[in-house]
Amino acid sequence: MEYVTLSNGVQMPILGYGVYQVTKDECERCVLDALRAGYRSLDTAQSYFNEEEVGTAVEKSGIPRKELFLTTKVWVEHYGCDECKKSVEESLRKLKTDYLDLVLLHQPFSDYYGAWRALEDLYEEGVLRAIGVSNFYPDRLVDIASFSRIAPMVNQVETHPHNQQTEAKGWMEKYHVQHEAWAPFGEGRNGLFDDPVLSAIGEKYGKSTAQVMLRWHIQRGTVVIPKSTHFERMRENIDVFDFALSDEDMAAIAALDRQKSSFFSHYDPNMVEWFVRMVEERKTRHRSENEKKAW
Repeated sequence: MEYVTLSNGVQMPILGYGVYQVTKDECERCVLDALRAGYRSLDTAQSYFNEEEVGTAVEKSGIPRKELFLTTKVWVEHYGCDECKKSVEESLRKLKTDYLDLVLLHQPFSDYYGAWRALEDLYEEGVLRAIGVSNFYPDRLVDIASFSRIAPMVNQVETHPHNQQTEAKGWMEKYHVQHEAWAPFGEGRNGLFDDPVLSAIGEKYGKSTAQVMLRWHIQRGTVVIPKSTHFERMRENIDVFDFALSDEDMAAIAALDRQKSSFFSHYDPNMVEWFVRMVEERKTRHRSENEKKAW
């Protein structure tokens, strides 16, 4: 495994396992499989509703906590200083740990400044080893990095060959923020897994297009968290440290950049309204799950 060093000196695996869209029923088994495949970095979130299953899998694995890098994200419902602290406490309980390696603010909406103050406090108390943000475009990243007492150490954003985030990456580097990719394969949209350029590069090295994309991320210094529910695919995704793409390969992949999201834009007010509805839906789901536990 290769590592990146965050601005505060903390080392983070450059490749981890993400559990976005992994159901509660499958999550424990998937995380145990990922750990068996060799992953030591796990990425979850409050809004994925599977933190508890991740925590149970980690506990059952028997792997010492210090050997793992655990990331979760605070959902918008819990923004504001006091609410954010309470939600992190709940995440700690669900993940069955007394500290987290990285906590991110999931979206750049609502009172994210209040939530950021909470993460700063928890970081200074030693509860969190690193703090960061997710989905912060360059303007908001520069804003929070400039007007906070602790600048974000990580920014997790959509990044894949069709949306390479070249400008955003430059701003992250300027402010010493580690670039982390969600949807590192673009979820295969627009035929990305069958792209002829990626396929030709893969044939040259005896690797799949997925492995080529992961290697491309790694050589750009971007942390990646691919998801799969299949053990063999998990093993394939982590088997990317035995080859290197040439400068010509990297240039060919750079030419695939469409410079736009394959999913949505946070600048679009219609999408902001969609996120508002999502917050309400997940608030209702969170309340329902808590009521079931109370019974």
